[in-house]
This record gives sequence, structure tokens and C-alpha cells, in this order.
Amino acid sequence: MPCAARWGLKSAGKSPRRFATSVSYGLDHREEALNYAMQFAREMDTELADKFVGMYVNNLTLSYGEKGKQAVKELIARGTKAGLLPGPPDVEFLKE
Repeated sequence: MPCAARWGLKSAGKSPRRFATSVSYGLDHREEALNYAMQFAREMDTELADKFVGMYVNNLTLSYGEKGKQAVKELIARGTKAGLLPGPPDVEFLKE
């Protein structure tokens, strides 16, 4: 299960199974998870909220794969080079 563990996220590395279990539950119980998320949707209708959530919580949340990991590393490197992120551009992933 992936997760960039840096910039204060080191505690996530202590519980990757909890993270994966939570995301898996949300994916398996999408309607229930969406109903919970709607309280934070700021007048967004359910159909649009479902699309929005689906962009950020999906099977890639559980496993980026090598291509996804390279994309995250590239994004962090570019952000660091542009001065938008602190350097050096180190990225660590939680073990799957």
C-alpha cells in the first residue's frame, strides 16, 4: 500500500494495514462512504461528489504500481526544483 511518508506523515508508516483496510472498506462500501463524505461536500450534489471522490480514492490508492511511484517521484522532484516543496526530493512509500 503506497503513501509518500514525508513532511510529517511518518506516523502513517506505522499503520499501513489500517490505512489499506480503511480505503478497502470505503471502496467496498462506496455508497456508505459517500454518504459520510457528503457532510463535507459544501452544497455539492451527490453525483458530482461521487465523481470527485472517485478521482482521489480508487484502486490506485491501494497500489500505485511502479509507473505510479515514478509519477509521484517526478511530481515531487519538479515541485522541489520549482521551489514549491522543500528539498531534497526524497520520497518513501509504505510497503504494500
